Amino acid sequence: MGREMENQKTDFHEMEDVNFSDSEIVSHVRHALTSVILGNSDSYDELVGVLHHKERLSADEVAMLVTSLKALTGAVSYIDFVQHEALVFAILRMSMWQYGADVMDALLELVTSLAASNGKFVDLCLDMLVRNFMPPHYFLEMLKQPHGLARKDQVLSRVHTALKDIADLVPLAPMRLSPIVMQRMPNVFSKEPEIVIYVENMLRLESGSMREAVGGTMLPALVDRMVELDVEIGWEDILLNDSTKGVFDMELEDDEDDDTELPAELLSWKCLQGNSVAEKLDSLMVLTFEHLESCQSSGRLDKAFEILLASFRRTVLNVYKSKFTQFVMFYACALDPEECGVKFAMMLLDAFVSDVNPPLTRMSAVAYLASYLSRGKFLSPSLIASLLKRLVDWCHEYCKMHNVDINPRGHQVFYSGCQAMMYVLCFHLRSLVDVPRLKMQILHMPIEPILKHRLNPLEVCLPTVVKEFLQQAKAAQLFSTSGAFHFNDLLESELSRAFGGMDRLDMFFPFDPCLLKKCDSFIRPYFIYWSMVKTAYDDDEEEGSSSDEDVADDHILNGYREDQIDDGMVRSFDELDYLDEVDSVLNRMSITPKNSMKYARMPSRIRPSTSPESL
Repeated sequence: MGREMENQKTDFHEMEDVNFSDSEIVSHVRHALTSVILGNSDSYDELVGVLHHKERLSADEVAMLVTSLKALTGAVSYIDFVQHEALVFAILRMSMWQYGADVMDALLELVTSLAASNGKFVDLCLDMLVRNFMPPHYFLEMLKQPHGLARKDQVLSRVHTALKDIADLVPLAPMRLSPIVMQRMPNVFSKEPEIVIYVENMLRLESGSMREAVGGTMLPALVDRMVELDVEIGWEDILLNDSTKGVFDMELEDDEDDDTELPAELLSWKCLQGNSVAEKLDSLMVLTFEHLESCQSSGRLDKAFEILLASFRRTVLNVYKSKFTQFVMFYACALDPEECGVKFAMMLLDAFVSDVNPPLTRMSAVAYLASYLSRGKFLSPSLIASLLKRLVDWCHEYCKMHNVDINPRGHQVFYSGCQAMMYVLCFHLRSLVDVPRLKMQILHMPIEPILKHRLNPLEVCLPTVVKEFLQQAKAAQLFSTSGAFHFNDLLESELSRAFGGMDRLDMFFPFDPCLLKKCDSFIRPYFIYWSMVKTAYDDDEEEGSSSDEDVADDHILNGYREDQIDDGMVRSFDELDYLDEVDSVLNRMSITPKNSMKYARMPSRIRPSTSPESL
């Protein structure tokens, strides 16, 4: 055998000048691999040297590299994890982004064969492919150019094909892939292009051929990363210019960029411009929205939604005043109101009424429910009325069981339910009472006994919500003549502070207008802004009412201004002629009285999620 190996001691680079058959090249590589075990590493070292990338390879060097990779594929069974550590390292450190198609194809063929040859190589090969999800740092700027995008497609299509091939050859590979993807996921401090391209690959896995094996882990990991970005955005970063804005304030402000007037609630995204964390979160949420649209088109939205729903309940629901991540759920529901939209609302209500959950979870759930029912333009009045009835019934039963005086800290769950009830009615009382059948449901709800109970939620809940609700309730004749309520103090009382306070997570509206600019274009068509709401005290421009059958399930037009509707969808605000409405809008009831400095500091609870004081 020694003589045979001696005869094979051809200089490795001589293969560039001599025509060898494929079998001869494979034999030469096998010799290089086995000679190391016998103490002769010359050919082996030359082979390893061929694999180490140089800045620019000549045509001959490229041909030699392709030849060597193909030969190693034919001799893969000779590669030993311990004896050939340098070779394995050289193979797995290669970045596909640095080579042409011939080298990429030969490399991936080798990596696939290596993973299938020995279980010890599976994780290493999967890790190498996952690392190729992202290009080298110097390549990031090239992704903005057409040739960079073309290379991106060339690389990533091959990477995912190789992952699928390994999964077919090694059945346990998908299970081992998920933790590698999680471990390699860029952190919140990574550059935006890095984390964006990595998430694109995660979502490609979630929707690809391996989705049954790995799909259940990709979306939860993405939601967790978005939450991490979310909490990195401080409320001081999104402080409104005018701190006197109240929950229902509808002041109009000038847009300096185009001299048009937009609602103040839509201008606040400007304060996040230049915030790198917010921009990263914005991009990731848009990717998620687009993925959900793809799932809807392919008939997979229900499965993706179930994964997101579980992730929301596990993570987002209990996050300390999440600012934006929850809009992923909002958008998923908007794409499928009848299934996803109802499931989300029912989950929130069930989480609130279940005394198995801790108080903070229940209070967070009902805050989400109130905000969701108030803001979801895609929700039918019938659904809103049904869920509102369950909420009111729960509060009524609570009153029956607790015939005690006011105790904000002892009955926080109850007060959060009452506040949610009033908040939803502030947005929808008019649209509900305009439907005869739903009006009867509202009138028969035991709202008045709840508000007149010894627990007295009117003295504890947020004054701005209470005042707006009472004004609309009076206009809608919701209470009996003897049930008139007197509420004069708009300032936050000691009772209110005891209920909430600046550090409570229960007192916020999670679906207040989203301040992420790119996300807004997705959310806006499905979102109810306060300036769209027709309140119970608004003058009716049209006499008469429609029949119950005509309007009971009209979840698009009911309760919103007709001049803001275009083919069933709310038009973008820059298309609306707000100049003609300024007078009427400013004359409508604003929770924060204008020209009154005593309201400069709004209560510390349930400010819009655009305000740090709510959090």
